Amino acid sequence: MRSELEKLIDLQRTDTNLRRLKSIIETAEEKRAEIEQEFEKHAFSIRELQTNRETLESERRDLENQIADNKSYLERAERNLKHAQNQKEYESAMREIDALQKQVVTFETQVVEKMTAVEDLDKELASRDDEINSLDSDRDKALSDFDIDVAAARQEFEVESKRRQEVFATLPAHLASVYNRLAQRSRDGIAVAEVVGGSCSACFMALRPQMQLEVKRMSSVVTCESCTRILYVVSGEADAATP
Repeated sequence: MRSELEKLIDLQRTDTNLRRLKSIIETAEEKRAEIEQEFEKHAFSIRELQTNRETLESERRDLENQIADNKSYLERAERNLKHAQNQKEYESAMREIDALQKQVVTFETQVVEKMTAVEDLDKELASRDDEINSLDSDRDKALSDFDIDVAAARQEFEVESKRRQEVFATLPAHLASVYNRLAQRSRDGIAVAEVVGGSCSACFMALRPQMQLEVKRMSSVVTCESCTRILYVVSGEADAATP
């Protein structure tokens, strides 16, 4: 019975690994997309900073052009003031000069604000210089490593599937039937559960002392009184319990 129980334990470990590998394979496209999205977030944030900088520079140039235009208008207004021939022309020129001067001051203040904002963006871009320079290569490497891992999982899945068939074929029919029934009934696919700390590791139910001893002896199939899974202990403990 010991050898048969060891086969069940081996089968369970193989099936657990197969479930893990199957999950990796089935979610590969989703996980790969997540990696791409994560790098796209970084790329987008960098592009956003660069776009904002370009926008600020464009706005600064527009303001400087408006300042230049207003200064030209200001020179014309000052000439009109000098050549004013009556009070009305004089007051009109003064109002225009005052408005243009205020507008120039406003535009100059805005230019300074734009330049300060550009400097802040330049500092942030500089702090992310390494990230910017390596973003494409880091993305390619992350995707390549992921593809390698998935390919390895596919290969291991094939190997483990064949080994599983070989082990399963050597089980007595009644044990194979019991194993299949328990595995299919369980959401986690666990049919054979290790006893850890005197409890079933699947449902955490504490085992009676006599049952713990029976499990360690491995002379018969012992099932959990709570979840009905087949119980086992690691080989060292089982050997120690053998009379």
